[in-house]
Amino acid sequence: MYEFHQDLKHYFNMQYWTSRDSIMPILDKMISVDSKTRVLELGCAEAGVLKAFVERSCECVGLDLSPLRIESAKNFQPEAVASGQLRFISKNVYDIDVQKDFGGPFDIILLKDVIEHIPNQEKFIPVLKEYLKPGGILFFGFPPWQMPFGGHQQVCRSKILSRLPWFHLLPKAIYRQILIWGKETEASLNEYLEIKDCGISIERFERITNRAGFKTLKRILYFTNPIYKYKFGLKERVWNSFMSSIPWVRNFYTTAAYYFLTKD
Repeated sequence: MYEFHQDLKHYFNMQYWTSRDSIMPILDKMISVDSKTRVLELGCAEAGVLKAFVERSCECVGLDLSPLRIESAKNFQPEAVASGQLRFISKNVYDIDVQKDFGGPFDIILLKDVIEHIPNQEKFIPVLKEYLKPGGILFFGFPPWQMPFGGHQQVCRSKILSRLPWFHLLPKAIYRQILIWGKETEASLNEYLEIKDCGISIERFERITNRAGFKTLKRILYFTNPIYKYKFGLKERVWNSFMSSIPWVRNFYTTAAYYFLTKD
């Protein structure tokens, strides 16, 4: 496991910097991001992504299933929480009443490194239309399943496994045995196997969003994930249109996929 995975403050900052420097500039070309903008982050964890929007004076809401992560998030941005500009909700997305819980739909909805953890994406993604205003933007950023570390094995306890690409694509029984050999805890083992069940490819993501009635405004496939700038000192690199059209290249070497969608 890399050291930054254990440093919650540094990881919060990396999410914030990525949001500020790589997500926000693209949104600025599509929608006004200011004090009149309502922003929702789903699966917010410590809400590093939302900090960039708090700085723009947006009205921000973070939703996460874990009450512990919510309490942690409050400690990272106490002034925004105290002022009411930023609030958090710990609730299942399917139990949300948009008006009662959120006070209405949002201009921007963010899901960064979240969709690959959610089961039954065919059911989940269409629900998001209820949360989005007409003309609003829905952002997804995720590691496609077939990328070198699509199983999130970079956080494995074993140094060998944390640097071993693509072994998450092995049959589940073999994958499980390798993780056991790497002395993963029972909780971690279950998490890796859940990600294997939920991992989403570029093609399947696009099928689901199209069927759900979303229109893609912009798609960016990264050879080098923007957050790698802060993790490893690597400059972000985007596939050109030719390379991104070759499935066997883009699927296995795209380390991050960014999608900006709106209601069709």
